[in-house]
Amino acid sequence: MIRILHIDTNHPNLVDGLKSLGYDNVINTTASKEEIESEIENYHGLVLRSRFPIDSIFLHKAKKLKFIARVGSGLENIDIKTAQKLGIDVVAAPEGNSPAVGEHALAMLLSLFNNIPNANDEVHMGIWQREANRGEELGGKTVGIIGYGHTGKQFAKKLLGFDVTVLCHDILPNIGDSFAQQVSLKTLKKKADIVSLHLPLNDSTHQYVNQRFIEEMKRPFWLINTARGNQVVTDDLVEGLKSNKIKGACLDVLDIETSAFNVAFTQSTQWVYLSQHPKVLLSPHVAGWTTQSHLKLSEVILSKITSLLEGKNVNKT
Repeated sequence: MIRILHIDTNHPNLVDGLKSLGYDNVINTTASKEEIESEIENYHGLVLRSRFPIDSIFLHKAKKLKFIARVGSGLENIDIKTAQKLGIDVVAAPEGNSPAVGEHALAMLLSLFNNIPNANDEVHMGIWQREANRGEELGGKTVGIIGYGHTGKQFAKKLLGFDVTVLCHDILPNIGDSFAQQVSLKTLKKKADIVSLHLPLNDSTHQYVNQRFIEEMKRPFWLINTARGNQVVTDDLVEGLKSNKIKGACLDVLDIETSAFNVAFTQSTQWVYLSQHPKVLLSPHVAGWTTQSHLKLSEVILSKITSLLEGKNVNKT
């Protein structure tokens, strides 16, 4: 009997689907990493989101483990190299929430350009200011997408119909398409009015947007980040805003989140500045967090787990 351990809550269709296939599912969303580690040798599969990192020590104790399935995108919390050495397959489900991320990036950008959060607050308070809320049009601008995988492609698709030029940059060659022209990073920095990050987190993308990056942009630009918070250096972002090299920012991910954010929000000078800046739009890491993506993520992972256990080829990331 294949035993699968679920350490995060997901859409119930995932567990129901695995049960219908005859797999034994155990749900434990409260135990500590140490407690899970002590019993992981009893399981053939592990399903998670990102409750704690899966490191080499953990993996070496997982004597029977055949697969790890992350119900989301990004595998930076899993020691992929060790998993590969031990013959453990690792899969993620970026196909499940990338459309939602693309929509959220566009929604944030349009909201920022049209001063919608501020205008909404003012009207609710009985304040009627038209000139102060004069907007900026997206049409005629050049959008540079850095990282042209699942979410980058979805953002480019959402821009279809707007009068914009869409450029993309990626370390992989020949992945541009009808939605975005692939260019060098140098060309993107020369031409882009808007930069949107859609990168995986690794050593080369950590603190990707820093002082040097900002200085190398030919013109003042708007920044969108729906990827990972620590890919943007907060201090350098603040300085970019103060110098007007960065015209505004849409941030769904921050370099501090959850409980750490609550402390920094009140005690960090930089975060106080960002929270009060009229051209900074913030959301709490919810770009891929929709009702539809909740179901789609589980459907994608169910399909990939089934294929793995049946010995079929799987698009793992």
